[in-house]
Amino acid sequence: MPILVMKFGGTSVATLDRIRRAAKRVGREVANGYDVIVIVSAMAGETNKLVGYVEETSPLFDAREYDAVVSSGEQVTAGLMALTLQEMDVPARSWQGWQVPLKTTDAHAAARIEEIPPANILAKFEQGMRVAVVAGFQGIAPDNRITTLGRGGSDTTAVAFAAAFGAERCDIYTDVDGVYTTDPRISENARKLDRIAFEEMLELASLGAKVLQTRSVELAMRYKVKLRVLSSFGEMGDDAGTLVCDEEDIVESNVVAGVAYSRDEAKMTLISVADRPGIAAAIFGPLAEAGVNVDMIVQNISEEGRTDMTFSCPTNQVARAEAAMKKAKEAGEINFHDLVADTGVAKVSVVGIGMRSHAGVAAKMFQALRDEGINIKVITTSEIKISVLIDRKYMELAVQALHDAFELEKVA
Repeated sequence: MPILVMKFGGTSVATLDRIRRAAKRVGREVANGYDVIVIVSAMAGETNKLVGYVEETSPLFDAREYDAVVSSGEQVTAGLMALTLQEMDVPARSWQGWQVPLKTTDAHAAARIEEIPPANILAKFEQGMRVAVVAGFQGIAPDNRITTLGRGGSDTTAVAFAAAFGAERCDIYTDVDGVYTTDPRISENARKLDRIAFEEMLELASLGAKVLQTRSVELAMRYKVKLRVLSSFGEMGDDAGTLVCDEEDIVESNVVAGVAYSRDEAKMTLISVADRPGIAAAIFGPLAEAGVNVDMIVQNISEEGRTDMTFSCPTNQVARAEAAMKKAKEAGEINFHDLVADTGVAKVSVVGIGMRSHAGVAAKMFQALRDEGINIKVITTSEIKISVLIDRKYMELAVQALHDAFELEKVA
């Protein structure tokens, strides 16, 4: 039988009633002739509670024991989902990551998937099992310790299973009914997209859109997994959602697919740095070693052998970045006059594969922001994306202005 992967997020399994509702969707797909692999997250709020227990017990915790604790949330959900399906007379059983086994690296709390051998689950399908309910977010390291994949890891688990089993499709059930042109809470004109290209979704996910986890989109693009985003709370027959697919599968689309934003950004500037070969490596090497996720980078024009270097990072990494730069300066690796941090900025981006073949996107974006009196602090571009840093107080205004300027409420 064909295999379908269905993933249910935390809000979709937050209560026993919601688990029953999700189980009915699974049962319908079984009735349609699929063998189903269900990937479940922990019940909403459960992972945060478990993380809190760990941090309260041991502030400098052993990451291996952290994984042992926080992975238990998904195991509870998997068992409850399997029991619910059994009550519906659907042959189902639960699987923990180590039972599959989902093999990962040994980077606890941030492991990466290395292999998912399909033999164990396929053997059970051949014996009459119709649904394998798998605990998401977890696997097993080479030393047989439980690992977790980092926040949002259940999305990655689902796509990896779809690739490993050659699934017809991977359906991600969440609390929204698809991917929108921007956050509907900001723009009432936001429109749900019927289809979006992998590259566009990857950019939107990395830029702050929280519908899908970035690594899951990377995997789907690499292995050509058809990915569909659906709501767990819509009518049972409403399967529209948004299909994330190859660019070739989209007949026509707007030049810009969507507007994304990231509220918690900081702009950091090293003032009066020596302008010499290797200075960038001397700055960003220590930042990388300190685990600082640098995004936008701008170097000012050099004057008399000195320059200013500006970069952005998440606000919760500012202290880490400051410590790394101070350490590098004390070690004589770099020399700068001052380090200035602006934690009152936000990043706003426009994304679209149509930007490859259409000129004038940047001009329209900058004009729209100018018309609203919004000053741009930093700009960065790629083939299908333009991002700007602006004052955070103007973020929602900027998103609305750009959505209107590119007429994203209209279908191409």
